[in-house]
Amino acid sequence: MKKISLFLFSVLMLFVLAACGAGESEESTEKQNGESQGGSEYNLVEDGKFTFAASGEFRPFSSTGPSGEMEGFDIDVANAIAEELGLEPNQKKFKFASIVEGVKTGRFDAAVASHTITPERQEEVDFSTPYYYSGAQVFVRPDSDVESLDDLKGKEIAVSKGSTYVEFANQVTDKVQSYDSDVVALQSLDKGRHDAVITDFLTGKEAMGQGLNIEGKEMIERSEQAVAVAKDNEKLLEAVNEAIEKLREDGTLTEISKKYFGEDITTKPE
Repeated sequence: MKKISLFLFSVLMLFVLAACGAGESEESTEKQNGESQGGSEYNLVEDGKFTFAASGEFRPFSSTGPSGEMEGFDIDVANAIAEELGLEPNQKKFKFASIVEGVKTGRFDAAVASHTITPERQEEVDFSTPYYYSGAQVFVRPDSDVESLDDLKGKEIAVSKGSTYVEFANQVTDKVQSYDSDVVALQSLDKGRHDAVITDFLTGKEAMGQGLNIEGKEMIERSEQAVAVAKDNEKLLEAVNEAIEKLREDGTLTEISKKYFGEDITTKPE
């Protein structure tokens, strides 16, 4: 009787071990097919994390809070995208002028840093669908007689390094002063330096709300801002696009926008 029981126990254990082996095999196959948890199908910098870069110097889109962590419109959008992807948001503060290169070389999974879609940048990285719409504007001190970009011919203009605003300034003058931050450029203008600053109209509006004695003049152009992803990471780009669409449809993007601007900047102007 004991021999029969021992035999039946041995057979049962063989079935259990075989089942476990099959499960491990299936799990291994899933990982090889890129279907495991942690976002490994996206070729991430860190498994399970959405590592994104922003400057932390572009209030209200990104700024450094008291804790040392970045906060702002871009950061909230990045966090929401990470949640849709089922990943942990992992923010990295980096100088704006070098962020695209960082995405291109694999230092970051993406840039959620108010990058305007341009042909030059599209040669380096791929862009998602736009998550907000903005535009460049001329800002001056109240005692200035400048009204438009043409009025700045030969004058000194301050801009942020690596921004599209540099191109506008170069069209009218060779006196271009570059700063790491648009906010610092506007503060410098307020203190009597430079003849004008070209920056995003929302950034200028925020600066005026913070007490800077400056005025907005001509809107130079309208632009589309998007998430930048490395060109060899098509699955991540597709997932980011799906996340942005979901956040647009369920009202999350609008909610984040109104939190910082009191209006919806995520809908394309007519």
